[in-house]
Amino acid sequence: MFPPVDLKQVARHVGPTSNKTCGACHFNGGGSDGVKHGDLDSSLLTADKKLDVHMDTAGLKFRCVNCHTSTAHQIEGRFYSIPATTEFSSSMPYDKGSRIACESCHSERPHKTNDKLNDHTDRVACETCHISSVARVKPTLVWWDWSRAGEFTSDGKFIVQKDEMGNVSYHTKKGELGWAKNVVPEYLWFNGILTHVLSDDKIDDSHTLRMTQVHGSSDDPKAKIYPFKMFRGKQIYDVENKTLLVPKLFGPKGSGAFWQDFDWEKSAAMGQAAVKRQFSGTYGFIETEYLRPIAHMVTPKEDALSCAGCHSHNGRLEKLTGFYMPGRDAFAGLDRVGWLGCLALLGAVGVHGFIRVFTGGRREKK
Repeated sequence: MFPPVDLKQVARHVGPTSNKTCGACHFNGGGSDGVKHGDLDSSLLTADKKLDVHMDTAGLKFRCVNCHTSTAHQIEGRFYSIPATTEFSSSMPYDKGSRIACESCHSERPHKTNDKLNDHTDRVACETCHISSVARVKPTLVWWDWSRAGEFTSDGKFIVQKDEMGNVSYHTKKGELGWAKNVVPEYLWFNGILTHVLSDDKIDDSHTLRMTQVHGSSDDPKAKIYPFKMFRGKQIYDVENKTLLVPKLFGPKGSGAFWQDFDWEKSAAMGQAAVKRQFSGTYGFIETEYLRPIAHMVTPKEDALSCAGCHSHNGRLEKLTGFYMPGRDAFAGLDRVGWLGCLALLGAVGVHGFIRVFTGGRREKK
């Protein structure tokens, strides 16, 4: 049993916010430090410039509220339904709109001495180049396999295993967990709108289920190439109804709670009843993917991705197809024309050189 929060006590201690008060929830989303986001964890409380150029404790010393301004706790910056606005120049409370973006402060042409980089900002998000990896100090969770939950030792005790970084890699209650540091983002076209698979949505179980629908494409003028943390796992679903299940996890023994009875069928039945959803009685586990947009741990400009990071055959945008990108893509016909042109030029130079040598020799004899 968890006693309710004493709201009167909370109200007596209201004061100015800080990175620590914001981080108390947002750094620990998903149950522990750094689990959920990858770009938000307690390392930002003591960040240096290389970890986050804005929150550098010896430099700009930004607080969360420098960007995430609010009125009555309506906090600017949420990504999930409305695209980020670029109609204003700073993220101050008097500005219109509730979306913030890098352009809100830095403008759409932030590079003072490089127009070629500025030419990228209409189709490439600032974060794509300036957040080359996340979880650079503390690891983040990248894999969670619920199908492995419920395993015990030979004498009936919980199994708890840890990896080389000290993180729980297996727990009887949660299954198999995978952690990583210096995680390279996944890149997708994104117009600022995310939707999600819900508990009553029909799913296709013939392949991996993408839980987060990232809207946008190369044909969408409002979309940009954006970095995401990928979180993979396996979770329970209804094999016959083709819907995700909401299992009951905690409660007293005999109530169907999985963390007491360790019976997935009973847990699924009780959980579905609680949320007023159907359960066919047949369950399985489907592999899933979940994407979270990345916006923190911004590196200084000298640590930004180089051109070759994307403009190469094995670059970071290798899997992002549907558009032509110099340095990565090629057209066979155009390449042949180019090589023929090079050969023709080489031949012309050779002939010219031969003529110069030949005629020069004749003049010397005369």
